[in-house]
Amino acid sequence: MKCVILAAGYATRLYPLTENFPKPLLKVGEKTILDWLLEDIHTSGLVDEYIVISNHKFAPHFQEWAGTHALPITVVDDGTSSNETRLGAVCDIQFAIDQLNLDDDLLIIAGDNVLDFSLVKFIGYAKEKNTSCVMRYYEADEKRLTKSGVAVIDENETLLELEEKPSQPKSHWCTPPFYFYKVEDAKKIKAAILGGCGTDAPGSLVAWMCAHSVMHSMEMPGSRYDIGNLESYRAVQENYKGITK
Repeated sequence: MKCVILAAGYATRLYPLTENFPKPLLKVGEKTILDWLLEDIHTSGLVDEYIVISNHKFAPHFQEWAGTHALPITVVDDGTSSNETRLGAVCDIQFAIDQLNLDDDLLIIAGDNVLDFSLVKFIGYAKEKNTSCVMRYYEADEKRLTKSGVAVIDENETLLELEEKPSQPKSHWCTPPFYFYKVEDAKKIKAAILGGCGTDAPGSLVAWMCAHSVMHSMEMPGSRYDIGNLESYRAVQENYKGITK
């Protein structure tokens, strides 16, 4: 299994902190955000390579970080240099697949989230279901739902539908940016892009994929801390206690 980390964004809402430095390498406690994620995932014993997709501006930072790390990390530079020219998450995934000739199951994660639970549970869930999978969490706030990927599931946790930023949400289930794609579904990503799948948000790929393959949705067993601005970053630094679930 390969773990693909989406890290090609520019984090403009965190300026000036991230104007010349990538958000995934910011420190939370004694570790970078990426270290928290990857060191946890590696305890599964199932990932043999971590692929960080970066933009051209921040690639040297990731390469320097990877060079001091014991984990098998490959940094892929997508060649973009500004927020206006970014490829979008879905195209970045396909770019990494093409550049590295990937032919394996893919665990795809956003590199800028901090979790209080282990992603190994999600990997185990996907292996048990033997399908491509996403996670979900309950969101009571209607306004937040309209800014999220909203999932519809059945009684067996099969993902029936996902809609990005719906004006009229069909459920209260939000989908965070953590995905597992079986190799046969990863091979469909190029067709999704050619077929008009939205390419900016990674949830757009899920919306396309669940209409073309069987997917399941695991309820998130803990909390996700999305570092979206300076205030939320300070809050995480003050309150984060590590992986406790």
